Amino acid sequence: MKALQLEKPLSWRMIDVAEPAPPGPGEALVRVQRIGICGTDLSGYLGKMPFFSYPRIPGHELGVEVLAVGAGVTNVKPGDRCAVEPYINCQQCYSCRRGHTNCCEKHQTLGVMCDGGLTERIILPARKLHQAGKLTPDQCALVETLAIGCHAVDRAQPKAGENVLIIGAGPIGLSALEFVKLSGARPIVMDISENRLAFVREQMRVSDTLLAQGDDSDIAQLAALTNGQLADVVIDATGNHKSMVRAMELATFAARVVYVGITQQTLEFPHAPVMHRRELTLMASRNALSRDFARIIGLIEAGQIDTRPWITHHAAFADVAAVFPTWLKPETGVIKAVVTME
Repeated sequence: MKALQLEKPLSWRMIDVAEPAPPGPGEALVRVQRIGICGTDLSGYLGKMPFFSYPRIPGHELGVEVLAVGAGVTNVKPGDRCAVEPYINCQQCYSCRRGHTNCCEKHQTLGVMCDGGLTERIILPARKLHQAGKLTPDQCALVETLAIGCHAVDRAQPKAGENVLIIGAGPIGLSALEFVKLSGARPIVMDISENRLAFVREQMRVSDTLLAQGDDSDIAQLAALTNGQLADVVIDATGNHKSMVRAMELATFAARVVYVGITQQTLEFPHAPVMHRRELTLMASRNALSRDFARIIGLIEAGQIDTRPWITHHAAFADVAAVFPTWLKPETGVIKAVVTME
């Protein structure tokens, strides 16, 4: 059986791996149909992802078909098409016992801390499979990306009529945008790329966009859009430490700031004049919860999330190593690339 492995940064290798054993109790054997490529995969390729280790078989945004199930599995059966919740949690630590399975103390994300889905077949905990028979395989592979945005917006709890600034119009920022729109709040999207902002306006149908300059003009632009009030919620999806620090300056008094992007840099910000004076609430957002996957599948089925603009690029499994470096280039215009296994 074939698998695609990142043996080290910038180096793909097609390898042979053993066929999975029959599924044990609570497990399912699945055939991988689609793999979405996200910023984690791109950072892992470049050697810039803090949680990534090598060699590694990436792939955590998965659309799969169930082939067989082990003893005690009742939530899925052979033939089911599913989206995969790739956050493997221990179910026993203090975080898991309190329901925070997304930040389990022994957390393992498929394709990051343990081998993932860039292979033909894989054994998974059946509890991490979410039936999605009405979705296409491509749509199944999008569910995890959308779940990241769903959880970030849930952390912020935006209310109807509030101004929500999303910084970063990559896939994670766009996934947050979907749920800000559903909340009834007013989304405003900021990015350094006019091409990405054009995508937001034309494909995501959001008119309020700001081209970031990285200076005080960003505050002036936002103030002009909000009657001087700035943002009630700021969601930073850039992973850029400078942007993450400046996010606080774009937040109004008593606002919530959510970091959904990841940086390895130390964040330093003035406490008294900004965070304390405005009484800001600062939050991180990591992964997503099981309930988010079920919600997203239902929203796609109901037509409340339009997945058509999302997938801009496809590649066959055999071609990934050759085409992957092009997906890093801004001029390629990648929003979401999906690998097809068939």
